[in-house]
Amino acid sequence: MGMRSMVGNVLQDAGFSTIRYGLALNLLSIGRLKFESYEVENIRPLVAASPILSRLVTKLGEQKLARLIGVTEMAVGSLITARPVAPRASALGSLGAAGIFATTLSFLVTTPEAWQERRGEPKLSLAGQFLVKDIVLLGASLLTAAESLQAGQRT
Repeated sequence: MGMRSMVGNVLQDAGFSTIRYGLALNLLSIGRLKFESYEVENIRPLVAASPILSRLVTKLGEQKLARLIGVTEMAVGSLITARPVAPRASALGSLGAAGIFATTLSFLVTTPEAWQERRGEPKLSLAGQFLVKDIVLLGASLLTAAESLQAGQRT
């Protein structure tokens, strides 16, 4: 194996580890915030405008829904970190994260506050700018799911 190939492998391994544990840290941190009252207020316009989550708000209330989302995010983040000992569980966590980020990206369509209305062509508002980063997190989730599935096949 040549020097370039070795360096490429080291960089790839470092990149996947950074993606995996950064993804997990994001989910764990953001999930924990769902237990704070200000975060319940922050997500209110997003969940209220969502056809699926608005029904859950009606059934559970805002605080319980926020906590359910938080527990889900923390469980998914924890599963992602299991890669060294349980790659298939990690893949499941990554696929769960992909679902979470696909859901949050749907808020770009369902939340009027995601767009600046009086700017001619559509432009993201601060809320929309916050949401659009989830495209990268969705991609990271898919990459870590694939890598974990491949590792699970080797064991």
